[in-house]
Amino acid sequence: MVAAWFILRSMKLYNYFRSSASFRVRIALALKALPFEYVPVNLLAGEQRQSDYKALAPDALVPLLEVDGKRLSQSMAIMEYLEETHPTPPLLPADALGRAQVRALAQSIACEIHPLNNLRVLKYLVGPLGQDEMAKLTWYRHWVREGLESFERQLMALDTVREQMGWDDSLYCYGSTPTLADCVLVPQIFNAQRFDTDLGGLPRTMAAFEACMQLPAFQQAQPSNCPDAVA
Repeated sequence: MVAAWFILRSMKLYNYFRSSASFRVRIALALKALPFEYVPVNLLAGEQRQSDYKALAPDALVPLLEVDGKRLSQSMAIMEYLEETHPTPPLLPADALGRAQVRALAQSIACEIHPLNNLRVLKYLVGPLGQDEMAKLTWYRHWVREGLESFERQLMALDTVREQMGWDDSLYCYGSTPTLADCVLVPQIFNAQRFDTDLGGLPRTMAAFEACMQLPAFQQAQPSNCPDAVA
């Protein structure tokens, strides 16, 4: 179950190529140019529930970052750790208000959209709850669309404030460089596209996504470039 991706130092990332939470962390690592060992955990095969992985990750989830033998779970906590230990380039603004605004954007996706649509939830819908594939897709698309419409409104409100303050326009979610919000947005859009979710009428959100995907770090971290990727 172990394979190398980048030339290693002391970081291992246990993850799955299609996991959006794992994708977030891969983006952050790539933006900060941090080498790590890519350790695939096949969620569809149930490897996250095997005893050897649970011994490493008691929550039986990905991603899991191991640094010098110490282990961290939860993508948002991992990215905050990377930001504190490797602050250049920064993924959070220098001011307290800006940091809170970026965290709010990131959590709008990580805490409001993603939990309703992760693999465990979708499998429960079609398993114990007996829903068919169309019901599952309807569920997924509804909550993603509703969440992204909220995200769009938040971006537009922040842009209005920037304009009033005479600041430059935001190329990404917040400002002229990628932040934690972009690390979370891009994987969500990838998943939304995979499930054929309507992404029309979200100009600000999609502009930030497209700007991110012009950067090598986001291209490098995308699922199709992972060693465990399958069509």
